[in-house]
Amino acid sequence: MRFCALLKISFPGIHGTDFNESTIFKFNKFYGANMNKAELITKIAEKADVSKALAEKLLNATLSSIHAGLTKDDNLTLVGFGTFSVVKRAARKGRNPQTGKTIKIPAKKVVKFKPGKTLKDAVNG
Repeated sequence: MRFCALLKISFPGIHGTDFNESTIFKFNKFYGANMNKAELITKIAEKADVSKALAEKLLNATLSSIHAGLTKDDNLTLVGFGTFSVVKRAARKGRNPQTGKTIKIPAKKVVKFKPGKTLKDAVNG
């Protein structure tokens, strides 16, 4: 549970001791909080009409598959949602903000996500 639920902070639409998982989702949406893994599992279970245990297994399998693909430098495209890809970042010079000295930043691979059109449209309303 989030800290706010433990404190039973009230906000518009929530009264008294009405704090349950649904209330926490409303609170998070109202205040712009991020969804955590447990909340995502709950949402998956509700939408797919399956148990939370099965929803957790499905989510873990999905994340594991994405992880495995990206570690092999594969791209993953979910049409309408977006594309995960691995890109190489070249070595470069940077500056230590505390000392002002120039430092070498080594080359590395990073995961990049490019949202799909459907997701962009949904976010932008």
